[in-house]
Order: sequence, then structure tokens, then C-alpha cells
Amino acid sequence: PGIGIGYLVGQAVQAMARQPESAGQVQTTMFLGIAFTEALALIGFVVFILLKFV
Repeated sequence: PGIGIGYLVGQAVQAMARQPESAGQVQTTMFLGIAFTEALALIGFVVFILLKFV
């Protein structure tokens, strides 16, 4: 997840630098992407725990 988040933030900053007027929308999309990336890691961890102990 760390590489994905780093890439996502880098591309979002680049997009905001190109079009500052769309910074709000880009920032919202960036935070949603970060949340989904973290959720994917958490779901993977939960599945691992369930498979290991159940």
C-alpha cells in the first residue's frame, strides 16, 4: 500500500500544479484513493487472520 499511496499523492500534486482551479476535486479524489488503498490492505489482513485461525 505504501508504494500505491506515494504514487497517488505524487500524481495528485502534479495534477494540482497543472490545474490549480481543480485542486479541491483532485484532493477529494486523492483522499478517496488513499482510503480504498488502505482498506484493501486491511481486508487482506483480516482474510489472512480468518484463514489462519478458523
